[in-house]
Amino acid sequence: MSLATLLEPLQQPLFTVLDTPVSWTEVLGFGSGALCVWLVARQHVANWPIGIANNLFFVLLFTQAGLYADAGLQIVFITLAAYGWWTWTHGGGPGSDVLPVRRTTRTEWTWLLAAGAVGTLALTLLLDRATDSTVPFWDALTTALSLMATYGQCRKRLESWWLWIAADVVYVPLYAHKGLYLTSLLYVGFMALCVSGLRGWSKDLAGTARRPVEAAA
Repeated sequence: MSLATLLEPLQQPLFTVLDTPVSWTEVLGFGSGALCVWLVARQHVANWPIGIANNLFFVLLFTQAGLYADAGLQIVFITLAAYGWWTWTHGGGPGSDVLPVRRTTRTEWTWLLAAGAVGTLALTLLLDRATDSTVPFWDALTTALSLMATYGQCRKRLESWWLWIAADVVYVPLYAHKGLYLTSLLYVGFMALCVSGLRGWSKDLAGTARRPVEAAA
């Protein structure tokens, strides 16, 4: 039995939205994605294995929709998830196995912005010339923003939430344009969860900053 045969049931329509069929793949991607972001906002390490499952569902979904950069991005996400999983449990430094929330440094911003700009340009050219993508720039831009945000998430950088929000602002109309209405709705929910995560991590960062002062007093 081939892999395509095994995956075929996931690609079957489950119901329709605005006359567009919604597959099991999109529904499972919706559920696992929402759970993953909810767990990230609460700094729960289980977000990483849930996120890996979400990435696998989206590889299938985005390939079907012709969003090739987003499909390839999921493979990178799986690698980063393994790194983030290890970092969250072992990156706290001497005497701590919990990675604290920190701000993105100026050096990190320089590298992130440079990599994001180069990545967007390179992917746009690749998708435009080597695939039948109808949205090469927007597919490339969301890919670059998502990778930048995921790096920040792996390192628990507060500003990773702003990068996710920026990506989601583009993702919502992009997925609607491609007929992925349930996924588009999911990313509206992601934006709300990102705002909640930003507030929660900001409070945690403020608490971390106060503790040394209180200890000194």
